[in-house]
Amino acid sequence: MTAVRQDAWSQDEDLLLAEVVLRHIREGGTQLAAFEEVGRHLSRTAAACGFRWNSYVRKQYKSGIDLAKKHRKESRSRTESFKEEKQAAAEPEKGKQLTIKEVVRFLEGYEGAEDAAALRKANEGLSEQVQSLELRVVSLEKERDLLQNQLQLVEEDYQSLIEIMDRARKMAISQEGERNRKVKFQMDRNGNLERVEK
Repeated sequence: MTAVRQDAWSQDEDLLLAEVVLRHIREGGTQLAAFEEVGRHLSRTAAACGFRWNSYVRKQYKSGIDLAKKHRKESRSRTESFKEEKQAAAEPEKGKQLTIKEVVRFLEGYEGAEDAAALRKANEGLSEQVQSLELRVVSLEKERDLLQNQLQLVEEDYQSLIEIMDRARKMAISQEGERNRKVKFQMDRNGNLERVEK
């Protein structure tokens, strides 16, 4: 578990707190959720973030709060208006035909069309990126298999080399043992032992 910080707040931390809280207000989220998000980023408790917001930071961002609330209100009214228009378009009165002007007015009021086009474009870019990454994965898997085969060959060669060296060591020990058995000592004229091989 990470330790909870209790040191003084920096300007960057105050700025992060303000940005996240204002974003939550703008998007219709709660301040508590904003405090929890900031707390995770800064290793502080949500209560500490809430206290800092209410005691110090909020006073510096009064106009920003008003603007975020206004944006939220406008966004809600646009959403509700869009839902009403969509419902009205989906369930036209019997016998009533939509005019081209009504359709054009509806489409002009629908700001989501640009967002949808941007989302489609972003989706295409991400699809291409996914395909590229899938090809890279296949390439890396082939490379991994090749390296595993090479590693297995090296390990087999290493084991063979160890066996050869072990046999050579045993042969050297046995040859030296035979040589030591063949050696005889005899005394020379001065009374010193002299090694005589058979």
